[in-house]
Amino acid sequence: MSKPRGILKRTLPRGWNRIMPSRKPETRIDFCDNFMAETPPNRYFRGRPESPMYVEPVATRNFFRKWNQLSRLQRSLVLVILILIAIFCFMYGLSSAISPPKVLAARSKMMKNSSLLLKMKKAAVSSEKDKKNIVLYETDFSQRPIFTGPSNAQQYAVVQSFKHAWKGYKEHAWGHDNLKPVSGSAYDWFALGLTIVDSLDTAYIMGLTEEFEEGREWIKNELVFTKNKNVNFFETTIRVLGALLTNYHFTGDNMFLEKAKDLGERLMTAFASPSGIPYSDVNLGARTAHVPEWSHYSTTAEISTVQLEFRELSRATNNPIFEDAAAAVSEKLHQLPKKHGLVPIFINPNTGHFLPHATITLGARGDSYYEYLLKQWIQTGKTINYLRDDYLTAIEGVREFLARRSVPNKHLFIGELTAGSEAFNPKMDHLTCFLPGTLALGHANGLPDWHMTMAEELINTCYLTYAAHPTFMAPEITHFNIGSGTEDMFTKIADAHSLLRPEFVESLYIMYQLTGNTTYQDWGWQVYMGIEKYARVAKGYTSVTNVKSDKPAPKDMMETFFLSETLKYLYLLFSDDRFTIDLNKYVITTEAHPLPIHKV
Repeated sequence: MSKPRGILKRTLPRGWNRIMPSRKPETRIDFCDNFMAETPPNRYFRGRPESPMYVEPVATRNFFRKWNQLSRLQRSLVLVILILIAIFCFMYGLSSAISPPKVLAARSKMMKNSSLLLKMKKAAVSSEKDKKNIVLYETDFSQRPIFTGPSNAQQYAVVQSFKHAWKGYKEHAWGHDNLKPVSGSAYDWFALGLTIVDSLDTAYIMGLTEEFEEGREWIKNELVFTKNKNVNFFETTIRVLGALLTNYHFTGDNMFLEKAKDLGERLMTAFASPSGIPYSDVNLGARTAHVPEWSHYSTTAEISTVQLEFRELSRATNNPIFEDAAAAVSEKLHQLPKKHGLVPIFINPNTGHFLPHATITLGARGDSYYEYLLKQWIQTGKTINYLRDDYLTAIEGVREFLARRSVPNKHLFIGELTAGSEAFNPKMDHLTCFLPGTLALGHANGLPDWHMTMAEELINTCYLTYAAHPTFMAPEITHFNIGSGTEDMFTKIADAHSLLRPEFVESLYIMYQLTGNTTYQDWGWQVYMGIEKYARVAKGYTSVTNVKSDKPAPKDMMETFFLSETLKYLYLLFSDDRFTIDLNKYVITTEAHPLPIHKV
């Protein structure tokens, strides 16, 4: 197989000095409100009573003058009323003090959740009234994309891979969340049939009518949200709510919207925290929410990566409560202090503040915060400028604090700032490979040219994390050399596994649609061939334990995002029509579910 064009070029493109300047960029924004620290001068004289300069306030003299003018009966009545008020306050405080903490906590949670549900009911009633008068957003199903199936041999190959994975799942794990393709068994995370729901729009895009109808019937008859079971708020939003909304827009089938509305109303409980920052875990059946068992904190990426889905649910139902709750989170994050737009990866839903000195990364727990800043701005017709401004500031922060070059070949990579010390750590998660596509998308929407230059260099580095291994699969984490040595990157054995993640092929697809450069298709085909050779097993596709080995052992798990994202992006990447899903008309969620860009 011939090497794809441009693989062996290691010379740096002209203009890199614009990407990594030696001095700090002039556009740096200082988030410290120094003017708030200044104490205003005192307007009033503040002498002490024992001071000879003390003057009794006029209000005090007037009070005693009026009190002395009252009759003895009037003064007695006033005193009796005050005593009764004091007794009442004392008894109320005493009853609260002796109430068991659990009772008080339950009562508080009940009040919060009841208040939230009451708001939802009022919003629903208001929405019904609004529908009689004016429709704020209307979906034009005549403008939805038309999918005709594979148009070439590469697309056909990807379709066959999807069918192989679907067949194994149907035979051994139907209705469960995941297939374990080596043992031929099922695994449940949330018990929501995640593989069916998450990957159904991929089947639709590929023109797989039989598989789509099988999944649709299961969703219609079997998918319920009444089980007394905790689910992750973020994962359920992106994998289930987002998928239901995309299928509704692609097909016009109102069943998908009704399911999405039911789920959305149950997920709203997550926002019933003191700060409005959502809790991480939701019990869909009980409609309650709480922090995870292992921490008092929510993950920053998770609470900031539900806004596309909740906004679209509001627009599809003409009920603003979903968008209002999710948008308020973005507004809260906008107001918090940051390190040149960069955010710590944990936030407290009770206080609404970041965990001080937590890790700053564009990898796990941080990545999609930055992605959704840009995509929300695009989704809303580029009308909410603070989202754009926060994104621009963050990317400048990435350039200043996180972007480095490896030794000896000067490959651009994105590191992280370690928790506590904020020391630079030259490691890059595979998750970070979403960034080239996001940078290119921003540039296509009018953002600075150096964003595209950085995207082109970074996607080359992401490609090298695949090409460096005999499996042509990338590890979960790659470490880079910034000192002395002969190798630019290395992989620790604990980080050498691959979950068949989609971030690199996602960026390849976006870059291909925006530039038409077929090198990105060539790179994608190499990735696909590595998956076929090392991850395909008799009953589906499996994650692997060690990409450094030419005979990697299987991990016996087929992630839902492999069908929902990885195969979907590969299929779209190989299309003869690179605008099959036009990025001028659709914004693609972090779980690869396309949602329409509405015109207000």
